[in-house]
Formats: sequence, C-alpha cells, structure tokens
Amino acid sequence: MHKMANKTLTLEIPPGYTSEDLAKSVQKKIGAKIPYRIVKKSLDCRNKNRIHWVIQIEILTDIGEENFACGKPFFSGKLKNPKPVTIIGSGPAGIFSGIVLAEAGFPVTLLERGHCIEKRKEAIAKFEQGGSFSEQGNYAFGEGGAGAFSDGKLTSRSKHISAEREFVHQAYIRAGAPQEIAYLAHPHVGSDILFNVTKALRKRFQEAGGTILFDSVAENFRQQGGQWQTDFSNGQLTSPYVIVAPGNSARDTLKMMIRCGIPFQAKAFALGMRAEHPQQLINKAQWGQPQLSGIKAAEYRLTAPDGVYSFCMCPGGRIIQAAPFEDVNIVNGMSLYARDGKFANAAVVASYNPVVDWGGEVDALEVLEWLTLLEQKFKADFGFQVPCISIQDFIKGKNSGKLPKESSYLLGLMPFEPSGYLPKSILPRLQNGLLDFCRKIKGYDAGFLLGLESKTSSPIQVMREENGESCGCSGFYVVGEASGRAGGIVSSAADGIKAALSIIKKCSQS
Repeated sequence: MHKMANKTLTLEIPPGYTSEDLAKSVQKKIGAKIPYRIVKKSLDCRNKNRIHWVIQIEILTDIGEENFACGKPFFSGKLKNPKPVTIIGSGPAGIFSGIVLAEAGFPVTLLERGHCIEKRKEAIAKFEQGGSFSEQGNYAFGEGGAGAFSDGKLTSRSKHISAEREFVHQAYIRAGAPQEIAYLAHPHVGSDILFNVTKALRKRFQEAGGTILFDSVAENFRQQGGQWQTDFSNGQLTSPYVIVAPGNSARDTLKMMIRCGIPFQAKAFALGMRAEHPQQLINKAQWGQPQLSGIKAAEYRLTAPDGVYSFCMCPGGRIIQAAPFEDVNIVNGMSLYARDGKFANAAVVASYNPVVDWGGEVDALEVLEWLTLLEQKFKADFGFQVPCISIQDFIKGKNSGKLPKESSYLLGLMPFEPSGYLPKSILPRLQNGLLDFCRKIKGYDAGFLLGLESKTSSPIQVMREENGESCGCSGFYVVGEASGRAGGIVSSAADGIKAALSIIKKCSQS
C-alpha cells in the first residue's frame, strides 16, 4: 500500500543540507515528527547571497511502502488475442513501447541496428583511444540509442504526458537510477549509471517475453493483406503492427521510409555549435563562488532573440564525437552522474527553416540530403578532429586561429572559418545571440565553440493520424526523435508508450 498524503508544504533549505536537517525542518514546521516524502526540489540561484533549495514536501498519514517508485505495468492485465509487433530501435521510444506491449502479452520482436550496450561501450572506448570507427557501436547507434551515452536528462516540457512521465521515472528508478529523479526539477541520470539502467530495461523487456535482435538493420517495409513485412539485414519479419523508433541520427532509415511511401514533411530545425567553458567559470557566474556545498555543478539555460538558444547543457561533462556513420562529423555532450569534470558544455543553436531560407516548397528527402552533405563536409575537411573557434572571434566574424590550451574533446581541434560552413542566414543571428549570452553570464566570451551541432532537433516530421499511425499506413507508427514530434529521453519514451497504447486499444476492439 502506498502512503496517502493530505498536506503539502514548501521549505527553503541551504545547499549543503543533510537528511537530518530536512527532517528537523519538517518537524519544526509541523510541530511533530511525521513521515513525509519529497515531491519537488529545485535550486534557487536568483540571489547569489542566498542560494537555497526550494523543496516541496508531502506529509504522509498512512504507513505503507517507502519506495513510491514501484515501476508497475503501465497497462494492467493481458489481452486475450494480442498480435505480433515489430519494433525498430532500442532507444527510449523503442524500449518503452516494447516493455508496455510485452507486459500486456504481445509477442514483440525488437530490431537494433547496433551492438548490445556492453559491446557498444567497448567499441566507443577503442575509437576514442585511436582505433577504428564502428557503425554498430558509437555514440549514436547501439542499445539504448543516443540517450544511453548522454547526460541522461529527464527534463521535458511536453504537455499531456504526466502518466507516461511518471511511468518512465519509475521504470528508470527500478532499473537503478537514483530516486531523486522523481522529484528534481532538472533530473539527470548520468552516462555511467545509464549503462546499467539500459541493461536492466533490456532484462525487463525480455522477462516480459520480448525478443531483441542486435546488429539487425531495417532495410525495407511493405504492406500486403493487412500485414507489414520488414526486411532486415539478418532476415524478415511479418506483423500487423510496426513501431519505428530509429532516432534522429538514422538518416538511412528515414530516407528508406520516405521511399517506401511513409509520409514526411520538412520542418524548421536547429543548427549551430557546442560551447565549452571551464566549469568553475560557470560556477562563479551562477553562484558567485567556484564551489557550492551539496551542489555538483552550475547549469545554465539561455535564450536570445531570433530563435537562438542553448540546449542540452552538460555541467562537468565533455564534448564527444557523435557521428553515426564514418563519413560525417558532428558533436554532442555527455556527463557522468557526479558531474565533476573540468568543463561545461552546451549546444548553442539557431532555428533554421529551409522553407523560408530556400524560398519555396522543400521536400523531406531533399532536406535530409542537404543536412547529410553538410555533415559530410565537416568530416571531409576535419576528419574526426572538430573545428573550433573562440566565442570572441566568432562574434567579431574573424578567425585568429586561437585554440584553447585544453579541451574535453579527445580527438583534437582545428581552427576554422564558420562562414565557409554554416548557412549564411544563421551566422548573424548566432553572433547576436552569443553577444546576448555574454551579457547574461559573466566571462561567457572566454569560451570556445566546437564542431557542428546538428542533432538538436529533427529536420523532418512524420505525418500522423489522430491515433498516432502514419497517415495512410494502418498499423505503422514512427515515434521518438525520428518522428520530428519528440525530443529527449522522456518525450521520446512517452511517444513510444502512446504508440503501444494505440496498438493495445486497436487489438482490444478487434
């Protein structure tokens, strides 16, 4: 039985508080020693002389189970006649749709183009130590998707996914993530913990009856007689339902779906670079001091006019080579749970709309090809080193060739001239946006911009029916970041869950 709450209160607690300190504050406020749980927790840094945690507490009146994150099935019970389902991709959208369906009794086969998480981790380590690049084991492809080697941020601004969000948080906690993700305002898991979480989610899927096939690339889809045939590198599957969750990096799968008649449309997306600063510089700017007791590392979220913003800020993290294929060069950020690295990094991007910029109708396949060519140009000119320019030089529109004495990126930096690579329409907006960021964070202009950041959002969007199916393609669902309708771990997982529930509803009505 869960504890039942009948009262909430909000407390302001110093950063370095202990659990005993919190218990005493609750007791002082209530006037008695009574069970409670944390509902929400956020750091208030508006006044640097009085930085504090704002903690919302729920007072509990019934004795029950301490761990409220039980991870129970999203769908209760088993269907009598469930139909087979094929899922493509084991990122958050794919694995969570698979878990929901398998726990509802569906025979589910999940195809993952890359290695299992253990082999994937080994392949990445070899690459970063000077070895060959692996298209089955890199920071984009492999079990867990791009999210398995990121900061593990579970923040989502998506609306109408409260139940899905709670299920995802509970599932992550059950899989080994820290309990605090259930109440932190900006929860994160960390790449080191995500490794074990990913394995635990696979085990949960398999124990529910699901089958996962690694190193299996989807190559073609076709529908006949109410069944979808999926051709993949190791064989063929036939099922009435297909959920495709390949992630934003699987451009070959996206192009293949378009050629198979799955309707997509071009949309605005984001392009830019990744800013890197010493973490202590960000700490001082945000807190007024280089360290703060009880807080790992300072964060920032910045916006500027004309669609410029920071994204996926990784405190105490590092910049990584996020190429999904050997012929492209793009970057991303990651950090461990402790967030104790020397550097902070964040994407600094501007919205880019090809329909406006190109002056007319744009085909979804056309924009995919354009973006692929841009990523390939960076690889052709820099290899797996990444282009780098100081923020000061970028703002001034010059290239002095200055490089940082030290960087978190492991494969080397090269100076470059942005005007020869980034679209002309976004350069002045990024320059003005960075000027605005420098006014908001003291010392921001001392940082550097690295690489091409092109995976912040998808450049295309699947066209859907109200029940989530692709338009005109009964039983076919495109979910997660590849759909162009979700971004990040939680919203992608929620998108996959909704597809699973749509299939459950269709089967229960048939």
